[in-house]
Amino acid sequence: MLRAILWDNDGVLVDTERLFYEANRELFLPLGLELSEQHFFDWYLADNCGAWHLLDPQMDEAGMDAWRGERNRRYAATLASEHIPAIDGVGTVLASLSPRLRMGVVTSSNREHFEIIHHRLDLLPHFEFVLTHESCATSKPSPEPYLLGLERLGVQAGDCLVVEDSPRGLQAATAAGIRCIILRNALTRGHDFPGAWRVVDTMPQLLAEIELLLAA
Repeated sequence: MLRAILWDNDGVLVDTERLFYEANRELFLPLGLELSEQHFFDWYLADNCGAWHLLDPQMDEAGMDAWRGERNRRYAATLASEHIPAIDGVGTVLASLSPRLRMGVVTSSNREHFEIIHHRLDLLPHFEFVLTHESCATSKPSPEPYLLGLERLGVQAGDCLVVEDSPRGLQAATAAGIRCIILRNALTRGHDFPGAWRVVDTMPQLLAEIELLLAA
């Protein structure tokens, strides 16, 4: 029986995946390195390695952290200066489901970025809790974030559903034993997502699949 849903944030609740891609692409451009959309998909959405291997191979972890910090600073500035739209139709879907299901957010976003994004939106009242990058020792595709989500909800994996948009999110949910529906976006539209419970392209399609699970 479906009792709860754990939602990813970027690309699922809010339309931010392309902004994050652009923040990374612009970081590498002055170095003569072109980060393509396929690179972003492979290194950020499918894996969690990032593009840091394009830098000096002799760079130590402190050097990598400095580059990550600069990327995060630029991304935060972009988020603060732009209107960040919710995914089309998500407010209606959350309003329909939150009276009937327990829900939480499980994201790999930094807490600072998450708070900037949601400061001007009204989605968070639908959720019991938010787990960000700082909440776990390991990020997706590790199952740890979703296992912690199950613990916070107090439900079994079989009674829960994950909504994701990326291969590494799907891998994390699957490793935690939770069914996963993929909501594709412009950067993931061409991927089949083998192993997903269902793959949809719009919020109405997502809601229809969840209603089928609730009726089963």
